[in-house]
Amino acid sequence: MSAGESTYVEPALDHEEHIAAAEFDSEETLEDEGRFHREASVTSSSVSLSDCIYNYRQENGRTYHAYKDGKYTLPNDDIENDRLDLQHNLFLITFDDRLGNAPPNDKGAQVGRVLDVGTGTGIWACEFGDEHPEADVIGFDLSATFTTYNPPNVRFEVDDLEEPWTYGMFDYIHSRMMNGCIANWDAYARKCFDNLNPGGWVEINEIALMPKSDDGTLKEDAMIFKIAKLVREATILFGRVATDMEDIKQVLTRAGFVDVKVLKLKWPTNPWPREDRHREIGLWAHENIVTGWDGLCLATLTRAHGWTKEEVMDATRRCRQEFEDRSIHAYYPVYSAYGRKPTEAEAAADAYDAYMGCSDYEEEYP
Repeated sequence: MSAGESTYVEPALDHEEHIAAAEFDSEETLEDEGRFHREASVTSSSVSLSDCIYNYRQENGRTYHAYKDGKYTLPNDDIENDRLDLQHNLFLITFDDRLGNAPPNDKGAQVGRVLDVGTGTGIWACEFGDEHPEADVIGFDLSATFTTYNPPNVRFEVDDLEEPWTYGMFDYIHSRMMNGCIANWDAYARKCFDNLNPGGWVEINEIALMPKSDDGTLKEDAMIFKIAKLVREATILFGRVATDMEDIKQVLTRAGFVDVKVLKLKWPTNPWPREDRHREIGLWAHENIVTGWDGLCLATLTRAHGWTKEEVMDATRRCRQEFEDRSIHAYYPVYSAYGRKPTEAEAAADAYDAYMGCSDYEEEYP
């Protein structure tokens, strides 16, 4: 695809309506309000992949990235990597078996160069590369935990998103689950804008850190709410505050993107909803949460708040009891946002309109 051209079409309305159906009513709960048992659940720039990249930080029985140590507080061990792959499938279920909601994911879309920021295990990049053999896909992350079975059009790098990107221009930039890892969302959005070809798309899929309930069944004295507040305080201390993501549309608009859309979704903390689709999402979301909760809390609470490992594990055990309680109709807000960089013709027209509309422009006559 040449610069200044976009071959994508808008997503079908029925897809967005179906996805938006995840805005379910919290009164649609299972008749049995007892405890949910897990037995029913689904089980400086780029650097080379040298030995130092694999010399991970070991802490409290988990391993963490060593390159740019401390920028990302979740582990990078096998437990976490398995969870990331599970979470990938949760996104697929949430998005109707699509890898994303932006037009490059539409059937028949021809995509040029693709960047997956914070690629994790690389599962998204690999599946996108399989679906789009015409695309050139690059994924990067702070940890070298990528799969080795990647398609020929997919490659991975160890890199820091806050350093200059040296990969050239892209037609589609994708990232997800970076909340609490980004120091400045406006700067990140602008960086995506600057590294896109005219007509290219950005997609950001994020979860809010603070759980909610629409019917008041999640009390402020609940352990999961208390721990979430402490984790958020830790992200502030680390300089990477976890936000509620409600202003993501404004963030993309300020960066210069047009045709910005945001889908607001919900991940229930267990299968408490009555409707089958939302119940299935709740099953997967529950497994994702409880599998990753220790990893989320260990580094943040020990490093920022001085807790011991034993104190953290006791708190997370109590949290899991609440996550399994179907009488608590809690969920995590999820936001899928995407926008387009204007074409060269659109940018020129906007610049002309801005010039002609300038308040201090006056035509002089003799």
